[in-house]
Amino acid sequence: MTSIHHPFFVTERKRSEAALIQVVQEAFVQGVFTRKMEKLAKSLGIENLSRSQVSDMTKGLNEQVNAFRSRSLSQSNYSILWVDALYEKVRMEGRIASMVILVVCGVDEHGQRDILAIEPMFEESEETYLLLFRGLQERGLCTPRLVISDAHAGLVAAIRKGFPGANWQRCKVHFMRNILAHIPHKDKDGFAQNLKTIWLTPAREQACKLAQEICRQYEHCFPKAIRCLEDGLEDSLAFYAFPQLDARKISSTNVLERLNREIRRRTGVVGIFPSADAYTRLMTTYLMEYAEDWSASRAYLSEQSVQTMLQPAA
Repeated sequence: MTSIHHPFFVTERKRSEAALIQVVQEAFVQGVFTRKMEKLAKSLGIENLSRSQVSDMTKGLNEQVNAFRSRSLSQSNYSILWVDALYEKVRMEGRIASMVILVVCGVDEHGQRDILAIEPMFEESEETYLLLFRGLQERGLCTPRLVISDAHAGLVAAIRKGFPGANWQRCKVHFMRNILAHIPHKDKDGFAQNLKTIWLTPAREQACKLAQEICRQYEHCFPKAIRCLEDGLEDSLAFYAFPQLDARKISSTNVLERLNREIRRRTGVVGIFPSADAYTRLMTTYLMEYAEDWSASRAYLSEQSVQTMLQPAA
């Protein structure tokens, strides 16, 4: 009987560990094998792997990563998107550069989370974000009803241009950080506690009233913070237009923030990546595993609440 050949990483390693091994091997080949890499290699048992095995892993991983990043999105309806960016140091043509990976997470018609895009770029700009959104549309993504992100100018402009008619929710967590940057350290905790109450009220009218009270109370003490609050308040209250949804989950990018912390914890063992491809491959394999876990877990938002998003606007 002929035995069926399985790629080494399927039988012995999970994808993300295999990708990590490939990063170490690539660093070795390029002559940038640091002490950190040496320790990592030993912890992975890479000294026992042949080059042909690592080559097989890389080939198999590339195929899976490319298939995941280019898969069709037309089979589901993603009415809510979260968008964020991560930065990592990579070696580019003999120098160390800062690389950005743009990540898009969505919720489908059943309320299940999914990773929709993992795109490496060298800058955050309107052009790079538009490129990202057009790529999603070419893969079958329809215009979402709600997009949640920070207030990066290029990203906001791309959302408005790429998804006309979509609501934009300014992440309340990022917004609070922007405001608190203008508050003296000794006053931050007390002011932050007051600030949080704005987005915890059940109705938009109450949130606006609370914000006005805070502005009156602190406008002379912290004028820059209050100006920041007044300028961005409206965009941070967009989630109130969807009262059927869980406000905690659609008022911030926390779903991606938690993911990003896990990714950074794992990529931190590498330090500086030997190439952009190695970084993208490892990052994608981690996110593929998260997407698989999400698909097998309970819905992030209730299906009934998400279905209301799919109904034509009155």
